[in-house]
Amino acid sequence: MLEWARFNSETLAAHELHATGTTGALLAHELGLTVERFLSGPLGGDQQVGAAIAEGRIDFLVFFWDPLEPQPHDVDVKALLRIAVVCNVPTACNRATADFVLSSPLTGEEYQRPISAYLEPTPQHGTHATTARSASAR
Repeated sequence: MLEWARFNSETLAAHELHATGTTGALLAHELGLTVERFLSGPLGGDQQVGAAIAEGRIDFLVFFWDPLEPQPHDVDVKALLRIAVVCNVPTACNRATADFVLSSPLTGEEYQRPISAYLEPTPQHGTHATTARSASAR
C-alpha cells in the first residue's frame, strides 16, 4: 500500500483520505498526507470504513489484502467488501485496479454513482414482508 501511495502521492493529496489506524499512520508519517484515521482494522476500523461507505462519505475503496494468507478479522474484511459492492463503490484490491481507477478521468470530477440494485426495494429484499406486516397490522 505504501509503495502505491508513494507513487500516487500527488494525486492522493488532492483527495480527502480515510484509512484504518496503522495504514493511516504510515501514510501520514511516510508521505506527509492528511489522513482521517479510523481504528485499526481488526479492532473495528474495517467496520468504521464500511459505515462511512454506507453513509456516502467514501467514494473509492483501496483495500490491498493477501488472498493467500488467512485474515484474523476475515469476517470484518468480507463485510467491508460486501458493503462496498452493495453501495456501488469502486473497490481496488490490487495495485493494477487501484492505478486504473485512480487514473480515470471520473476520479477528478463529481460522479453520481448509480443506485445499486441491492439498495432498491425488491421482493427478495423485504418488500413483500413489509407489505404483509403492514396489511396484517390493519
